Amino acid sequence: MRRPTMQRAAKSASRLRVTGRALKEEQMMQTTRINTAWLVAAICLGGPALPATCTAAEPEARRVAESAAGRPAEAAANNPAKAAPATLKVAAVQMRSTRDLDENIRRTKRSIQQCAERGARVVVFPECSVTGYFDEPFMKAFTAEQLREAERAVADACRENDVYAIVGMPWREGEKLYNSAVVIGPDGNVIERYHKVQLAEPWPDGGDHLSVFPIDGVACSIIVCHDERYPELVRLPVLAGARVVFYISHESGIRAEHKIEPYRAQIQARAVENSVFVVQSNAPANEDSSGSHGHSRIIAPDGNIVKEASVFGEDTVIATLNLDDASGRMAEKSVSRGPLGDWWQAGVRRVRVISSTGDAAKAR
Repeated sequence: MRRPTMQRAAKSASRLRVTGRALKEEQMMQTTRINTAWLVAAICLGGPALPATCTAAEPEARRVAESAAGRPAEAAANNPAKAAPATLKVAAVQMRSTRDLDENIRRTKRSIQQCAERGARVVVFPECSVTGYFDEPFMKAFTAEQLREAERAVADACRENDVYAIVGMPWREGEKLYNSAVVIGPDGNVIERYHKVQLAEPWPDGGDHLSVFPIDGVACSIIVCHDERYPELVRLPVLAGARVVFYISHESGIRAEHKIEPYRAQIQARAVENSVFVVQSNAPANEDSSGSHGHSRIIAPDGNIVKEASVFGEDTVIATLNLDDASGRMAEKSVSRGPLGDWWQAGVRRVRVISSTGDAAKAR
């Protein structure tokens, strides 16, 4: 059964019990949920985006939030194309890229087709999967036209197979070169182009935004590799409504053995500390111990690993996410408890909320 995301927001709101001692906490939590309702409405129901300020005392904010959260069935009926599903089937492709751009594109398109045939709705690839993740001169040699053509080829595959894809690739904007994650819809349009914020390599420029974007009406976000070490890059989009976080990476190789368990622990923490799903696609290790170390994985909102790939294999990890399990409640407590509520809310207003491919085009 398909249900609107706002129905889950309303269900989450009903869980809160007010006591005399916790009245102040309840008021803060209500403010958080109203703010989140604005953002989820923008993504899933075509509603307004987050205003500069929004408190439970403001009549208009209360009216809009209650309208969105209290009448989800009516809202969904008026926006049938944007009603969110109860589940989302995702595939993390542990692809071994080469230095041959055309070969990488062929393999990407083939993987998209194969995953679509297995019922996946979203197909996720590693960091810089389209070009390969190599040395600085190699990465800087790609022209803007080469990258645009590569993106168009992947977009064609999404259109032909009626699926979403998230691929990693460099991207040029003027004089800048970014390490990017591109989210492409089943219509072949780019929904989001996220640029890696926290860099571990010398060739790219740092990204300038965080984002929440829709996949079949499900609010999602994305980070790239080294970003995982910075919890705020996940928490702020979750506070803005994201319930599935995609993580594409080309983590250190198996010779950096001391990093492998921390990599796993860090990304599990991002899931459990925010009560969201994390879908990671990482590159495999090569026979000569170059490359990365595999372990592409899907992580549940309680932090447990649902499925995980091997070290050397070009595996595809597929799972169906039960979206009711992703509540975002652990993230919401950052706003409702302790002294940092205003600080987090100020941060949420910096998250770019994309409700359509039209919004994405304007943002670019």
